[in-house]
Parts: sequence; C-alpha cells; structure tokens
Amino acid sequence: MDRTEKREFIAQLSEVFADTSFVLVAQNKGLTVADVSELRRRMRAAGATYKVAKNRLAMLALDGTRFQTVSPLLKGPTALAWSKDPVAVAKTAVDFARGNDKFVILGGALGTQALNPDGIKALSELPSLETLRAQLLGLIQTPATRIAGVLQAPGSQLARVFSAFAKKDEGGAEAA
Repeated sequence: MDRTEKREFIAQLSEVFADTSFVLVAQNKGLTVADVSELRRRMRAAGATYKVAKNRLAMLALDGTRFQTVSPLLKGPTALAWSKDPVAVAKTAVDFARGNDKFVILGGALGTQALNPDGIKALSELPSLETLRAQLLGLIQTPATRIAGVLQAPGSQLARVFSAFAKKDEGGAEAA
C-alpha cells in the first residue's frame, strides 16, 4: 500500500467507526481462506462487516473515536468486525468461535464501554434487534386485542340473551 491508499483506508475506517455502535476485535491466527470466507459470509448475512486490517492503520483510524479502548487489543494477527446491531456481530462471532478454535475473540467496545471476551459472550446471548422489535410490537398489540375483546363481549352476550328470548317466544307460540 502506498501512502495515499493508507490515508484512504484510514479515512474509510474512521467513517465506519463514526457510524457504528459496536466494534469487535478477534485474533485470526491460523485461519484458512475457507474459514475466513465462511466467517465473512456469516457476518454479511447478519448485517455485519468483518475486515482484517493492519494494526497500525486500525489504531490510527480508532484515534479520536469512541472506540479507542480497543487499541490495546490490536497486537498480532487481528481482525475487526462491526455492525449497527451489536448483538448480531457478537452472536455470529461467538457461534463461529465455538466451531473454530483458531478464531479467538479478544474483546470489543460498545460505544465508549470496553468489553472483554466474557462481555462479548454475554452480549451474544441477548435477543437480536429484530426479536426485540417483534416482542415490543406484540406487547403493544396485546392490550388493543384485549380491549377489543372486552368491548365485543357485552354485545355478544346481549345478542345471546335476545336469541334465547326469541327461541323462548317461538317455543311458547308453537305450544299455544
């Protein structure tokens, strides 16, 4: 990489760090090309990005951002993963690490809060953003459904009473 390419890469990575809410740092020592391709495919499916970056360039891009706390983790062969949905990145990385012992999660940052590998694992156990949205929508809709049921109940009960009286009157008229 020449200097202009390095500057462009640092600027691009700085923009990414400004837009995202979570950054994960992992050690990818010994991963095969097939493993890395599989991890990238999984990250893309989860709406995340996985990138191997030179540590020095990544540190320069992190400088002045809220993710400066991950700079000490950038030693040796490392890679970065990020997304707007922090749970998606954490789940994908933890799932991949379970199946591949060469992929080691070093830590990350959620905003200004630094996370160790246990924090990343705890984050991965949370429900995803889509799941939370669905649960919230269900909670919002439940009271409306109950209100509609309560409002309909007196009308249907009244209709049953009228129906019973009508049947009673029909039965009395037939007997007479």
